[in-house]
Amino acid sequence: MAEVVLITGVSRFLGSRLAAQLSSDPSIGRVIGIDTVPPREVDRPLLGRTEFVRADIRNPLVAKVMAQARVSVVVHAALHTSPRAAGGRVAMQEMNVIGTMQLLAACQKSDDVHRLVVRSTAGIYGCTSRDAAVFTEDMGPDTSVDDGYAKDAVEIEAYVRGFARRRPDVDVSVLRQTRIVGPTVKTALTRYLAGPLVPTSLGFDPRVQLLHEADAVESLRLATVTSRPGVVNVAADGVLALSQVIRRAGRIRVPVTRVSSMAALLNNDGAAELVAEERRWLRFGRAVDTTALHTRFGYQPRYTTGTAIDSFAAGQRPLPHVARTGLRVGSDALRARRARQLATPGA
Repeated sequence: MAEVVLITGVSRFLGSRLAAQLSSDPSIGRVIGIDTVPPREVDRPLLGRTEFVRADIRNPLVAKVMAQARVSVVVHAALHTSPRAAGGRVAMQEMNVIGTMQLLAACQKSDDVHRLVVRSTAGIYGCTSRDAAVFTEDMGPDTSVDDGYAKDAVEIEAYVRGFARRRPDVDVSVLRQTRIVGPTVKTALTRYLAGPLVPTSLGFDPRVQLLHEADAVESLRLATVTSRPGVVNVAADGVLALSQVIRRAGRIRVPVTRVSSMAALLNNDGAAELVAEERRWLRFGRAVDTTALHTRFGYQPRYTTGTAIDSFAAGQRPLPHVARTGLRVGSDALRARRARQLATPGA
């Protein structure tokens, strides 16, 4: 019998791109997409034969949808990472945690579901100066994480582990993806790197390991169409310093003592969001081990961290000439002002 796949968060980037690929797969019987808002007009042609249901996974209605459609594979790709997009931190937490609880309850009642794929984040490992060089899957979540969506992901994974114990007949895959970049995806990180001047923490140059948008979608697709149970880190090969990432993106690095203040001054919404959601990432960074991704999961990402940021840079507008000369013009103005002061007695 052909699979019936349900995707949560289908109106967002990963959900819509995954639905696009599955809807063109003849081995998939039906693709049902759930979200609280309809897909954007520009994304609708991508969805193909995907059946959209406007629903909130916090509502028990999702169980009725699954029962009526006899859903066999559930892909939970609705992890909210932006409080601004979710309508505030409280709303984001409710949609992430309460929504996951309701979805798992619906899966628990279903006799048809045999595979569950959950998109998680490497943010569950946290960021401290005492971190190991790389995080492996068996290290587990850092329960002391108290920042935004990473905190939500720790709770989500705890509920997923409980579900897996209660339903050993269901293959459960948890994909801990690192930060995603690419020419079309919009995240806090891509907004952070889009501005001509990028503020960083003075005295720190953290390790950065990224994931290209195409590899993020493909890893979800593989876990959906084939049985690949377990927890796996999903990241590109290679680690760069943040300064290298900024340079390859064609931007100017500005080390400051308070990133949040400089973010407001530069109108860099991405930097402000990074500071609010994962304060320590801009200081200590994070790297994960991908051995299990290559061997047990069986996937080799097409892009390295370096080529992923190059792909992002290729999709951006060139750095304006005024931004390149702005620092020099500012310095000239300060020197001219100082010269006037010295030339004026009593200045």
